[in-house]
Amino acid sequence: MRLIYTIVLFCIALFGVEINLDSKDNLSRSRKLPYFGESLFQGEFKKGSKLRYTPEYLIDIGDVISVKLWGAYNYSGELKVDSRGNIFIPKVGNIGLLGVPNSNLKRVIELGVKKVFNSNVFVYANLNSYQPISIFVTGAVVKPGIYDALVTDSILQLIDKAGGIKLGEGSFRDITLLRDNRVVERFDLYEFLTRGELSLFQFKSGDVIKVGTLKRAVEVLGDVRREAIFELDRDSILVDEIVNYIVPKPEVTHFIVTRFRGGEEQIEQYPISSKSRVELHSGDRVKFISDNLKQSLTIKIGGEHGGLHRVMVKKGETLKGLLSRIILTPLSDIDGIRLYRESIAKRQKQLIEANLKDLEARVLTTGSSTVEEAKIRSEESRMVLDFINRALKVEPKGQVIINRETPLSEVILEDGDEIYIPKKSRVVVVEGEVSLPNAQTYVEDYSIDDYIESCGGFSPRANRQKVLLVKKSGRVLTYNSTSWWDRVPLEVEAGDSILVLGRVDSKNIQITSSITEIIYQIAVSASVVLRGF
Repeated sequence: MRLIYTIVLFCIALFGVEINLDSKDNLSRSRKLPYFGESLFQGEFKKGSKLRYTPEYLIDIGDVISVKLWGAYNYSGELKVDSRGNIFIPKVGNIGLLGVPNSNLKRVIELGVKKVFNSNVFVYANLNSYQPISIFVTGAVVKPGIYDALVTDSILQLIDKAGGIKLGEGSFRDITLLRDNRVVERFDLYEFLTRGELSLFQFKSGDVIKVGTLKRAVEVLGDVRREAIFELDRDSILVDEIVNYIVPKPEVTHFIVTRFRGGEEQIEQYPISSKSRVELHSGDRVKFISDNLKQSLTIKIGGEHGGLHRVMVKKGETLKGLLSRIILTPLSDIDGIRLYRESIAKRQKQLIEANLKDLEARVLTTGSSTVEEAKIRSEESRMVLDFINRALKVEPKGQVIINRETPLSEVILEDGDEIYIPKKSRVVVVEGEVSLPNAQTYVEDYSIDDYIESCGGFSPRANRQKVLLVKKSGRVLTYNSTSWWDRVPLEVEAGDSILVLGRVDSKNIQITSSITEIIYQIAVSASVVLRGF
């Protein structure tokens, strides 16, 4: 043990690596948690490297400028900015462009031309191509090295070219850009991950991107949207600050902080109202919990089964545990089991109502420039308001999609959940905007188009770009019957449903888009195909 400790101290002295021994050891125990942002670098950013001609771009050596002069003097050419930052135009001479913003390119060349030709010479100028550059990427990345780039590439593209950040070693929050051995820019990728903010920077050949070392982190788990290891940008952080990243579930009432000090484990529980007062330090673990007083849950059971239709289970019961006690019949389709949750239905309802409110406000505030247009607007408003009233009456089901890859032992039940066990079926239901909506017997080789055709085909109001295949598990897949390029073969199975959504006829693109989106949300959440107008 003493030998290991001596080696660690030697590494610190030799390489200047700052390591919190307690924190690193604690975090290693729960590596099953992902690092926040670890899926960021999957090779997608480096595929998007391309020329982007922004007005802010500063002209650099090697750039190619298209120049055309006409009038008293005619000239056309592709001119490269030389090593002194100039372009040379015959009969005009050198014009300095180094560091000139792309938005000022034409004006600077015009000023240069007017020094020779006072009038009657017109100028067209455009940035034609950038000079490729080389950037060093070093530090805690998978493949440090020199990478070809464009001056308008982003920090994400260059780190992605280097294989991404080393998980558990590299920092997402301590990334620096060095130019001439001086730090000229700092990047914190958590800002991009949480708010979509990314400062764009114009690189120069020879710049160095250095990814720092992960020094401080905490573990976050429990009733949150993102269980992960989160990196700290300073020695301590309030629980309230980390809440912005992990998004606790609405039912959270408490959080438990596990601290490791001097080799000892300290555990303390706090009410969620204390989140703005409790500090977290590197190596801590915080777990958000829903510690309600109610210890039993009421679960509804419907569909094809033998037994009670309402049972009481202990808090923390799983779907697997409940199913093991349900009496199934030979007709029970356990593969198509569905879970409906009141809290999900409320959220779906709130989302639809919010979109309907926004649609109503947009309709009522749309102006008209002529009397004829006002009549059209009035009639359209009446139809939209009628649609809104019909949509408000729809009640979402709140289905929780149970993916085949998810173990049923990980699905924790909530009070008021409804388990529905469908009957084995060899039927495919076709609904919505088809000529003859009905249920059909399943045919193994039939496609979506085949089933729709056997229902008389699409109705005139059908939105052929929005055909929904609802699997018996509740999973929804979208099918575009009009596109050969985007068309992906979707397998129709016994027990599936096909919903053909309606088309919205409006000259107002925003209203059309809003209604189409609401129709889609209602179809997915309530399995109801609601007509627009």
